[in-house]
Amino acid sequence: MENSSKIKKHQIKLQKRYKRLIEQAYNLRQTDCAMSDISEFKAIKLLNKINRLNYLSREPGKQRLAP
Repeated sequence: MENSSKIKKHQIKLQKRYKRLIEQAYNLRQTDCAMSDISEFKAIKLLNKINRLNYLSREPGKQRLAP
């Protein structure tokens, strides 16, 4: 149980950082395309980490496939 709460806290922290990077990429799009692309790339890498944590924090009952 303790590990799942740690995972959730880490997910929330990563999601806030992801939103900040996406907003930064959007704001830089018109003025500095290279920096915008870098921010977007970092955000995509962060989203991949978030998705992996989502996989780890699944509930055991949701892992079964429906017939």
